[in-house]
Amino acid sequence: MADTAVPRPVRELATGAALTDHDIYLFREGTHTRLYEKLGAHCAADGTAFAVWAPNAEAVSVIGDFNGWERSRHVLVPRPDGSGVWEGFIAGVAPGARYKYHVASRYRDYRADKGDPFAFAWESPPQTASRVWDLDYAWGDGKWMAGRAACNALTAPLSIYEMHLGSWRRREGSVFLTYRELAQELPAYVADLGFTHVEFLPPTEHPFYGSWGYQTTGYFAPTARYGTPQDFMFLVDQLHRNGIGVILDWVPSHFPGDEHGLAYFDGTHLYEHADPRQGYHPDWSSYIFNYGRSEVRAVLASSARFWLDKYHVDSLRVDAVASMLYLDYGRQGGDWVPNRYGGRENLEAIEFLRHLNESIYRDYPDVQTIAEESTAWPMVSRPAYVGGLGFGLKWNMGWMNDTLAYMARDPFYRRHHQNEITFSIWYAFSENFVLPLSHDEVVYGKRSLLSKMPGDDWQRFANLRLLLGYMWLHPGKKLLFMGGEFGQWREWNHDQSLDWHLLALEPHQRLQQWVRDLNRLYRAEPALHVGDCRAEGFEWIDSGDAANSVLSFLRRGGDGGTIVVVCNFTPMPRHNYRVGVPGGGFWREVLNSDAICYGGSGQGNLGGIDAAPTGAAGRFHSINATLPPLGVVVFKGS
Repeated sequence: MADTAVPRPVRELATGAALTDHDIYLFREGTHTRLYEKLGAHCAADGTAFAVWAPNAEAVSVIGDFNGWERSRHVLVPRPDGSGVWEGFIAGVAPGARYKYHVASRYRDYRADKGDPFAFAWESPPQTASRVWDLDYAWGDGKWMAGRAACNALTAPLSIYEMHLGSWRRREGSVFLTYRELAQELPAYVADLGFTHVEFLPPTEHPFYGSWGYQTTGYFAPTARYGTPQDFMFLVDQLHRNGIGVILDWVPSHFPGDEHGLAYFDGTHLYEHADPRQGYHPDWSSYIFNYGRSEVRAVLASSARFWLDKYHVDSLRVDAVASMLYLDYGRQGGDWVPNRYGGRENLEAIEFLRHLNESIYRDYPDVQTIAEESTAWPMVSRPAYVGGLGFGLKWNMGWMNDTLAYMARDPFYRRHHQNEITFSIWYAFSENFVLPLSHDEVVYGKRSLLSKMPGDDWQRFANLRLLLGYMWLHPGKKLLFMGGEFGQWREWNHDQSLDWHLLALEPHQRLQQWVRDLNRLYRAEPALHVGDCRAEGFEWIDSGDAANSVLSFLRRGGDGGTIVVVCNFTPMPRHNYRVGVPGGGFWREVLNSDAICYGGSGQGNLGGIDAAPTGAAGRFHSINATLPPLGVVVFKGS
């Protein structure tokens, strides 16, 4: 019968989703990382098994379109082991069915209709029901998966195109592209520009579109705004088939307070701390996970693994790590609770991050975890066994802030701020860094990258080419937010498509060509990527010519020879500028941001320069170079 008042317990069913005593043991211990195989809704041939964790509930029932949303028709039963897991089986419930859990708390008079924390799919917002779904998909990315370890290695070129799914392109009438429509356009575009990876702002289900995905309710489901789970799998699959890795922005730091979500789930602060000084985030008006609770750690670790397992994601970029590490993050005075030693460090979050990274690299050694960590917390990207947090990479926010501040200055004054553009090398190899020019830098009045640049329009484009060239040639992996590759004038607006019409204009076409050629050179020259995270991959030639606002340095790595980079941060060309080089012979000019094809003035070195036995910058050989205005030139030794 389809509507039994008290369904059979899941544990009595011969299904792979059945919870075992060992599952409960690991769940309580906080070490279960595959809870998505056990909790939530799991389809069988004759119906669906449901299981939800709500230890402080007095009663839990499944309501949905299959029972008229009646609260008394399909009541779950608690497991007798005291785990707080409620379970049951409903015959006839098939994939696609909409459902929620009606939770009646044993404390106070709290009743709420909750979405399934482990739902594989949701209704498209603003609707809030979970949906029964299976995740069967015939993947075609075997070649990529077999070889992705080399593509994700710290010695590999990582050039990341960061994007927001809802505003990259839109159809007429400002209609979202679906995952499958994106799959028809995005892989070819990214591959043509030479990026190695795409990073999606959080695609996990979120009720408020304007949060960009950073207020997550569905930690096991891609947002239904753009299609089904299989549609998102198809997008990942197509990217992989085109040789492009996929990085997913993942948010274990906080969650929204929507009634259908995790907050106050069973009438108590189940997922969040009860004390608002620990459990509520004042900056984001959201709730903070209780990392000291074993079951919460297991849920989050299972979410991370889920995307690697079921969606073949290649890396997780973990958002807002600093807010997890510090108990006083965003708080004033006594509005926070010290740890047991009286300090401001969140010991439970530190333990969670270390165990999370250890488990991921143990089971998926060919992926990376990337921390967005904005402070000087030590050893973020060092293994836990030496005292680190265990991430593979960390965003270099210091480089980003200093470099953007420098580039926004009138070139006349840059001579007084040379330290802003050189300081990053002092710590460049203390972590495995990603250099981000991210979405956060082109919203909320910060202006687009092109609009940040000083001068007239020609100088703005030249400055942006110089900024991008400096980033691609500086040690560290690269990340650029969408629109920056062709010079969008206005700030990013999540409610609109990028301004693709600008590509009909020559300056924007030529800037895009510059990005394409930067990626080509970065990928082709081992000296520019093998040593991205190693001190031996970089050496200053001259960092002290502040009077001329000129920098010169070497990049080395592998057997690819030596690259010489010279940047002129003023609009004044420098002729007969002596640059020390590590050896004699011919130094070929392999890239010049001032070339006509990029929109420059065409000043350069006629293909290269023979080194002379003339000392400069402490070296026995040098080249007599022309440095173009607001330009970067790149030489390779013969």
